[in-house]
Amino acid sequence: MAQIFHLTGVLRGTDIADVWVADGRIRHSAPVASAAHRAVELRGFIYPGLVDAHHHPGMSHSAELVSDAQMLRRLETCRKNGVTLIRDAGGQRNAGEVTGTGLPKVIHAGRHIARFKRYTRHLAVEVEPEDFVAEVQRQAMAGTGWVKIVADWIDRSLPEPDLAPLWPADILRDGVRAAHDMGVKVMVHTFAAETVRSVLDAGVDCIEHGTGMNAEQMVEARERGILLDPTVFQVNRFPEFAAAGARFPCYQSRMLAMHERLDERLAQMVQAGSLFLMGSDTAEDVAQRPLPVELVTAVAHGMPAATVMEAASYGARERLGVSSWAEGAAADFVVYHGDPELDIRQTLHPQAVMIDGILAD
Repeated sequence: MAQIFHLTGVLRGTDIADVWVADGRIRHSAPVASAAHRAVELRGFIYPGLVDAHHHPGMSHSAELVSDAQMLRRLETCRKNGVTLIRDAGGQRNAGEVTGTGLPKVIHAGRHIARFKRYTRHLAVEVEPEDFVAEVQRQAMAGTGWVKIVADWIDRSLPEPDLAPLWPADILRDGVRAAHDMGVKVMVHTFAAETVRSVLDAGVDCIEHGTGMNAEQMVEARERGILLDPTVFQVNRFPEFAAAGARFPCYQSRMLAMHERLDERLAQMVQAGSLFLMGSDTAEDVAQRPLPVELVTAVAHGMPAATVMEAASYGARERLGVSSWAEGAAADFVVYHGDPELDIRQTLHPQAVMIDGILAD
């Protein structure tokens, strides 16, 4: 028997009082009922499905590619936690090839692009600057609307190894322009303060982490329409990374200093009106710290819960060009018993998750 759902209660990101779901699509008025349909009411605090804007469902940390079964398990874990859309921030495989009805949609960014021996082993396609633009074009064709560039990482060749930019500013700009000419957007990994100026001037579309940004650069990013994904849980791990790099004192002290500024920097981002996305920055570890853990961590470090939920749901969807409440749009929702904007821990235990009008088990 087909089901018609009636979603009512507190609907976030819209002025609509309630909506219906029929044939997997949003309806703004009640469909005509028949003996072939059974009405089901979902009541609570209802958000358009969450967006994990920095997850790696197709990424492997070894030379062995992740399997279809592994990717499916990651997608199912995301769905269980209320995530209905994933922006894949770099991976050797496109999990969108194995997803389907009732599983999160995936926007794939191809593989990370980095220089030789200047990023985590196995993850990136490694090229030198003269081949950078061509690689951006290759990854743009391999992805589904985004590419991922590593803009800085530790440089062990320096007399005192430390974070340093990977690409000359003009090369980075040319790569971003090439992606834009193909209708593809660019996200960049950046920790270091030295990289931010060239990243902004290149006109990238999203900054991941952004731990080197100052308050003026945050305002500039917002004015340019550049999205910002603060990956709070990952930044909170910087002491762990610093300990692993103890033989590099400059790098270690920088990582610890950026961690110490975490709360201050988040407050500056909020004050700047940053165009936030929220991402777990996970791959095989998504079961241990799915997106709701990132949301709880962000609030614990001072981000307002309302800002966090907007950035993880209807705000993120709008910024990524995905409809939330439009008539006829795919019915992707997450429902909570309590209000996450009063208690962000509600996100840890969704009452219901719906993708394409299908309720998750």
